Amino acid sequence: MIEQLHPRIIENKDWATLFFVLAFAVVAITKSAYENRFSEFTKLIFSDKYVKIYRDVSHLKSSFTVGLFFVQIISYAFFIQLTMHIFKFPESGYATKSDWMLFTQIATLLTYFILAKYLIEKIIGTAFNIDEFVDLFNLQKATYRTYIGLLILPVNAILFYNNNVPKSIPLAIIGVSACISMFSYFISIKTYQNTIINKLFYFILYLCALEIAPYYFLYYWITKEVA
Repeated sequence: MIEQLHPRIIENKDWATLFFVLAFAVVAITKSAYENRFSEFTKLIFSDKYVKIYRDVSHLKSSFTVGLFFVQIISYAFFIQLTMHIFKFPESGYATKSDWMLFTQIATLLTYFILAKYLIEKIIGTAFNIDEFVDLFNLQKATYRTYIGLLILPVNAILFYNNNVPKSIPLAIIGVSACISMFSYFISIKTYQNTIINKLFYFILYLCALEIAPYYFLYYWITKEVA
């Protein structure tokens, strides 16, 4: 009896390991350079002390924020790609978690999306005469978005090297991330309630145009492109 041999497909995961190591290295360097600030940042979900201390808009362009922005792009890109892989999306030739080209495309899209959204918000804020509020709102959103990115980074590493991941795990992560995001909006509205009340119409317009519509169109574009 002749044993039939099947070719063994070996996925190249070296590029992912490199990105994970790089991301964790940036986190370690940031923690070392900003020990007190990083310590307060890790307590963000339990206390709003960090938001109160670092509420100046200049912190949005600090090396602390820029370094962790790089980490969050890597973290979110991995999570999106892993979720697509776990749910076998799209059905025709679904995305694989070891496809470094797909990772690059997702990371690039995320970077352009966040930066473009930020610039548009700056323009809208100036046009509506609520630029100070928009700047502070952006800083708070960026803070919580980075926090979520850091939380799911080690989870991404575990999921990436595990071949049997149930669909409930990414759904749970999305649910927890959504709750943290909603909490950040609640904190922002509570903090700037006087400004919001005075410019309620512009705030509602801003919320619909720049906090709801962009994510809907991004979802529509992604599903259309990969379908």
